[in-house]
Formats: sequence, C-alpha cells, structure tokens
Amino acid sequence: MTDTKAPRVKRKLPLDPESESWHKLPWRKFEQHVYRIQKRIFRAEQRGNVRAVHKLQKLLMKSRAARLIAVRRVTQENQGKKTAGIDGVKSVHPKQRLEMVDQLHPKRIKHRKPQPVRRIYIPKPGKAEKRPLGIPVMFDRSQQHLVKQALEPEWEAKFEPNSYGFRPGRSCHDAIGAIYIQINKKAKYVLDADLKGCFDNINHEALLQKLKTYPTLKRVIRAWLKAGYVDNGVFEETPSGTPQGGVVSPLLANIALHGMETALAEAYRPKEGKPNFVRYADDFVVFHPTEEGIFKAKAVVETWIKDMGLEMKPSKTRITHPTGCATRCQQASGEAEVDLGGEQVILWHTDGVLRE
Repeated sequence: MTDTKAPRVKRKLPLDPESESWHKLPWRKFEQHVYRIQKRIFRAEQRGNVRAVHKLQKLLMKSRAARLIAVRRVTQENQGKKTAGIDGVKSVHPKQRLEMVDQLHPKRIKHRKPQPVRRIYIPKPGKAEKRPLGIPVMFDRSQQHLVKQALEPEWEAKFEPNSYGFRPGRSCHDAIGAIYIQINKKAKYVLDADLKGCFDNINHEALLQKLKTYPTLKRVIRAWLKAGYVDNGVFEETPSGTPQGGVVSPLLANIALHGMETALAEAYRPKEGKPNFVRYADDFVVFHPTEEGIFKAKAVVETWIKDMGLEMKPSKTRITHPTGCATRCQQASGEAEVDLGGEQVILWHTDGVLRE
C-alpha cells in the first residue's frame, strides 16, 4: 500500500492591527452615505439650484466616507491599481491608506501641487500605432476619484440623452441599440466621425469655463491639467488636453463634448428634418435622410469642436449609406461599417435589420 501525504493546509497569518481595522470598516454604510449625498446633488442640479449643488459637493468631499471609498477604489479595486506613477509606488499598506484618507481632506490639499503624470505607451488593438497614457501618482488618483464622486452626479443631470461613453449604467451596446433604432425602419445617410487626439487637445480654458464650478475645485482641476508629464525621464508641459489614464479624465472629456448634440439639432429648420446623433466618448455617428443634410451636419460639428481645440480625424471620418447608394465620399456596395468605441459595427439595410 502506497503512503499518501496529507494535504498541506495554508495557515493564514494574523493581520496586523492596521490591516484588521481597515478590513472591518463598514464599507456598505459608507457607500450608502455617499450615494445619498450624490442623489441630493443630482436633484439639486435638476432643480437648477447651483448654490445647493456646490454646497453638497463640498460636503461630500469633506466626508470621511467618500475619502475612504476613493482610496479603496484606487488602491484595491481599479484595474490599474498596480500601475505606478513617477514615484514608483505600486501598492499601499492599510496604515498608509488611512494616512492618505486624512491627507485628502479639502483643507489639507488646498495648496498641494499635484505631481506630473508618467507617460507610457500601449498598443492600439489591430494597429501599429500606440496610445499615450498618463499615469498619475497614487495620491493624485485618489484625489481625482474624490472629485469625480462630487462632479459626476451634477453632470449626469445635464448630459445629453444620446451620450453613452464612460457613463454609469451605459455601455457600447446601448449605443449600438440606439443606432439600430435609427435605421431599422428606414435607411439614412451616415456621418461616422472620430476626433483627432481628443484627450490630448482639449482646450483647458474652454473646459474650465464650461465646468462652472466653485473656485477651489476649479483651481484643483486646473493644477491637474497643467501638471505636465514625464516621458523617459524628461519633463514636458501640457498646454492642452487631459491625461488619458487619469481617473477623472473620461468625465472631463464628456464635459468638454457636452452640447454637441444640442448644437447640431438647433442648426436645422423643421423643413430640413432633424438629424439623429449617437456618441460614445470621442466616436460619434450622425444620421439624416438626405446627403445635403449630412454634409451640413459635418460642417456644424467641425465649427463647434473648434472652440474646444479639437478637430476631426480625416482618416476615420467618412460619409456612407447602408443601402449602397453612391455618395461624394464613397461608393458603398450594400454594406456600411462604423467604429464606435473600438467596436466595429457593420450595418446594411436589406431587410430592415441592423447586424453587428
């Protein structure tokens, strides 16, 4: 009879007092508390009470529950939690997390200067070119998440209905569903457009003016935008753009592009027919029954985005038609394809069905 070894039982080492106190915190209660304040911010913005919005945002940022959640999200839950900034910090001990929570109080960070982000490059799927990312240090990421908790409910009450990218409760598939609704009954001309270096070229002053937030928060956001980046040990200034890789950057990009759909709708008279618009982050599509209407939409959008320091990317901007009708830009042979948030959506209109 062969001897069998008993399975090894891994003994869990006892946690140190700081780790134990961190894990025993009532996280569910903290989330409920923050959610209640965010709901009040949302409703105050819907009523148009700007003073109440700013007062509640200050209350949320002073809240210990919101600061604890911000630190936990950045150091333990986010996908990039092990990615270091220029200080090389990849992980934070529970004792340091609690110290970070105290340092995040608005009174203590009012005069703190943010550190530059670390520039790294990641490959774009299926392409030879690389995407530049800016990785802030751990403390700045926690501060950005705290600010995001305060700003997001205000802007969720204002954002346009057909904006789907980087918003809570919305996804790329919601945008695809919105496209289906537009063309499942009748084929329309399509403007498929992408913005050239959206995150890198947003005009700082135009963005800050659009934010219309209280002075202290405006100074904090301006400091992030002007912090610069370090690429291979060389510091570079950032005269424009918001670092693609920061926690709050997707929200700031959505704020910069807010109003595009409204400006497009107001440019048309009732007789011309209203265009239909779907946007996912910096990718958007416009639908209109006529070719003249879609060329007008392109001109309106180009004029509008100039104020934000942006322009369309010619290689990714085209006009097509799902039925294969000839346009001045392209001869489509029964099939049209649009790029939405990295998803290739193939459209054709033979039996009234959008296929992907």
